[in-house]
Amino acid sequence: MVQGKISRLSVRDLRFPTSLGGHGSDHTDPDYSAAYVILETDAEDGLKGYGITFTLGKGTEVVVCAVDALAHHVLNKDLGDIVGDFRGFYRQLTSDGQLRLVLRKVLCIWLQQPFSMLCGTMGQAGGKEEQMLMHGYPAYTTSCAWLEYSDDMLKQLCTQAPKGGWTRFKVKVGADLQDDILRCRLIRNMIGPEKTLMMDANQRWDVPEAVEWVSKLAEFKPLWIEEPTSPDDILGHATISKALVPLGIGVAIGEMCHNRVMFKQLLQAEALQFLQSDSCRLGSVNESLSVLLMAKKFEIPVCPHAGGVGLCELVQHLILFDFISISASLTNRMCEYVDHLLEHFKYPVIIKNASYVAPKLSGEAGYYTEMKEESVKKHQYPDGKVWKKLLTAQRN
Repeated sequence: MVQGKISRLSVRDLRFPTSLGGHGSDHTDPDYSAAYVILETDAEDGLKGYGITFTLGKGTEVVVCAVDALAHHVLNKDLGDIVGDFRGFYRQLTSDGQLRLVLRKVLCIWLQQPFSMLCGTMGQAGGKEEQMLMHGYPAYTTSCAWLEYSDDMLKQLCTQAPKGGWTRFKVKVGADLQDDILRCRLIRNMIGPEKTLMMDANQRWDVPEAVEWVSKLAEFKPLWIEEPTSPDDILGHATISKALVPLGIGVAIGEMCHNRVMFKQLLQAEALQFLQSDSCRLGSVNESLSVLLMAKKFEIPVCPHAGGVGLCELVQHLILFDFISISASLTNRMCEYVDHLLEHFKYPVIIKNASYVAPKLSGEAGYYTEMKEESVKKHQYPDGKVWKKLLTAQRN
């Protein structure tokens, strides 16, 4: 039984200047960032919890303020009470009588407990856990084809990736049709016809434009088009989904969906063929599990979004839980992987043969994202060493 109380909450604005190298580029110039939360306790073993909300640079300070606004719901809470009633604790955080109108989710830290929940299901899963331990969970790479990468960079990365076992690739599209055609042809020629290609428009188009644009890219045989229009347009996605059926192209959506209600509507409207939940966008593990269960009910494969700071480290637990305890299937299932910024985490995700390796039970953290203290100090905005140098150069 967990003992002690939460004695301190701190939150930091961390930003990594990924835009300088074009990493993460879709139709923006993101600096991958996070509101980084540390919970300290008075437990005898010094138990701490680490969590993040992924952002893209500007605006991270808003999330930091939101964390501070919710802090009173967390401080001085008894850990035993939290573990004994996760549901009640979750609802307290998401249902503040005054904040609920402006904050749907900010804080989601389970203090190392969720993976023990996963362990508790093992032995009842018909050998699925052994399969994960032996072979891992299949991944796809987005790191080969960011929008601002040059053709030479695309060629280099798409040549190297198959040597590491990669067979599934995603390319960013939507800025310029002729450029998309050239990039998709280049990548398809590099990876060959037998490998899987996905496309991601990052909400670029309106509905008719999406159908027309994707139809012109159909020759490259994409498995799906991701976020073809506004993530709030559920019926628009349903229209696109129906129009692309004759082309054999599915719709993938979900990284911007913030709760189970949006996913319920997308599923009911038959607006997606691939569900892309995001471990930071959804408000906690509680919300994520609800979405996994609905996906199972509607027989829609879950292919989580994981392109961002710490998302791979979090989502690895959710995909394992989904396979072992809910879906029991890998058909049309894969999880996104990007290889940027892993060096900043104390327990980075491990990829082997293009698959997520199941984390070990001893010596590694559970469902949290502890960063190296040196990285935190360097990348804190605006006073960290990295940002002092960059901001000084901008002023000069």
